[in-house]
Amino acid sequence: MSTPAPHSSPVSSWNLPNVLTGIRILLVPVFIVLLAADGGAHGGLRWAAAALFVVAIYTDKLDGDIARSRGLVTNFGKIADPIADKLLTGSALVMLSVLGELWWWVTIVILVREWGITALRFWVIRYGVMAASAGGKLKTVLQAAAIILLLMPLGTVLGPWALWLGWLVMAAALVVTVVTGVAYVRDALTLRREGTRA
Repeated sequence: MSTPAPHSSPVSSWNLPNVLTGIRILLVPVFIVLLAADGGAHGGLRWAAAALFVVAIYTDKLDGDIARSRGLVTNFGKIADPIADKLLTGSALVMLSVLGELWWWVTIVILVREWGITALRFWVIRYGVMAASAGGKLKTVLQAAAIILLLMPLGTVLGPWALWLGWLVMAAALVVTVVTGVAYVRDALTLRREGTRA
């Protein structure tokens, strides 16, 4: 007599990676308050805001690594994680523009691309999953690096070249953001076209 195979229990949404994602979302308003409290002046609060952003960004890598290594990937995490990332980077970009330290058009282009691609993923999800590309991962790294460089008041310590470095990395991030955005749109249209034929 054969023994039936045990059913694997579904992964609970209440797990460490999702808790880290929730913490990242909760850190967003704290980050905004720290950055705006003294008008973005290059003092202690500015350094604190930059440090908080670094910690929050690191939790993004950490929760993903834990979820994959321990088999804790959940539908909630798949939705909440990218939203948390976009809330964090989006708030940083908007605040830098509010403080007059980043052109608004750069912020708008990046935000339209980020939220547009997120909406596109949901639009084509019935036909298949749009996996993150190598270019998309590079985009994420460049955006985070550029934001960190612009948040940290390194110019007061290292001189104007530090600010130029931040702008240079942001320019690279912008180019990769647009190029990968166009590629994702093309992939989404291809995925939908092939899905409707099936």
